[in-house]
Amino acid sequence: MKKLTIIAILTAMTMHLQALTPWTKGAFETSQYRNVFVEMGYSPEAVDAKLREVFNDVFYGPNKVYFEVGDTLGYISDIKNHDARTEGMSYGMMIAVQMNQKDIFDRLWRWSKKYMQHQTGPRQGYFAWSCKTDGTRNSEGAASDGELYFITALIFASNRWGNDTGINYKAEAQHILDCIQPKEYTPEPRPGAFGGFGAQQQGPQQRYLIDPQTQLITFTPDGFGQRFTDPSYHIPAFYEVWAKWADDGRSDYWLQCARKSREYLHKAINPKTGLNGDMTQYDGSEMQAPRFPGRRQQQNDDAKPRRNGSNNFRYDSWRVPMNIALDYEWSCSDGEWQRHYGETIQNFFYSQGVDTFLDQYRTDGTIPEGNEILQAGGFRKLRHSIGLVATVAAASVMCSHDKSREFVAALWNARHEPFDDGYFDAYYDGLLRLFAFMHLSGNYRVIGK
Repeated sequence: MKKLTIIAILTAMTMHLQALTPWTKGAFETSQYRNVFVEMGYSPEAVDAKLREVFNDVFYGPNKVYFEVGDTLGYISDIKNHDARTEGMSYGMMIAVQMNQKDIFDRLWRWSKKYMQHQTGPRQGYFAWSCKTDGTRNSEGAASDGELYFITALIFASNRWGNDTGINYKAEAQHILDCIQPKEYTPEPRPGAFGGFGAQQQGPQQRYLIDPQTQLITFTPDGFGQRFTDPSYHIPAFYEVWAKWADDGRSDYWLQCARKSREYLHKAINPKTGLNGDMTQYDGSEMQAPRFPGRRQQQNDDAKPRRNGSNNFRYDSWRVPMNIALDYEWSCSDGEWQRHYGETIQNFFYSQGVDTFLDQYRTDGTIPEGNEILQAGGFRKLRHSIGLVATVAAASVMCSHDKSREFVAALWNARHEPFDDGYFDAYYDGLLRLFAFMHLSGNYRVIGK
């Protein structure tokens, strides 16, 4: 009995030490993944069951966001906005290939190709970022993160399932990669497609997903949106996937893009709080008001400029901790900075209360007011949102402080259900929650050949 007690104590001490020791090599090199939940004391069986539960919530439960159409198609819907978005479609494909759900993957890809992808014209290969659920396009223009995820998910599908089961995944990825290279086009005589703004210049312009000067991903690949970027679109490890397996003749270029993206994140993130703006200039500096061309900057009675909400940490920004965690898990080539970043942002949210922190802040950690607060689902309100709970917990893979345990426990115990005022986001909150459980259980992986 005494011997068993000693073994139990030693096992508990080992688990504690593991949980506080981030790895120093990435999965590209080791093919190994941490199960942080298990390291922190949850049983493997409970973790597997919880991951299945969260997956089923998104794809099959009463608040699902995945819907099948006929025998071959399917889409993911942003329920509260009554549309399907390249963000959600490409996220769904990434989840499906990670979870070895080929039917879901193929349905989502066929729907995306049929209704979203431009097959001809100046936007050939790009995807309309928003469609009605019947496939009618709400907008013709692209949002660059959709293409980023589509390409990577297709490469993984090629590696996992091959290219002779009805869809040539690699050829589809290579087609997009070719189309996103800089190409000349003539702007349409109307505002651009994403968010009601875009190219206003006259004469031929260039369209590209990656800015040729900085090698950083654009906010949108046309017009005004090519002048700046979104920190949450930066996942350097995805470029390393392209360099390894796209076979498009651009390996060196994609590795350069990965390096530039990591350098950019250093500049775009507040070193004291770990927070980043919703959008930034390519040099990481704040957006300058007015944000959109032709739109006057409003002023308060004291003639001071109104704060630009685009410079605040809000919905898009939530993804950054999880994206940096992914780059750390897969590549770890910027590990020292990433470990410091993980603890910095967790320290900030810890200071706000693990169970009470808000979902929007200025990057200096102060609370936004009025129209600075980005509304969602008809509500302009600060909340303690499960999507951000999830991504801050996912940052634990980079951290060595005990605070990480509290963030992981908060995610494990959080219930994804409507707020008291009726607001509920099955889509964005649900997808980020699922991604976080995949990360922390060691099930968000590089899928090689």
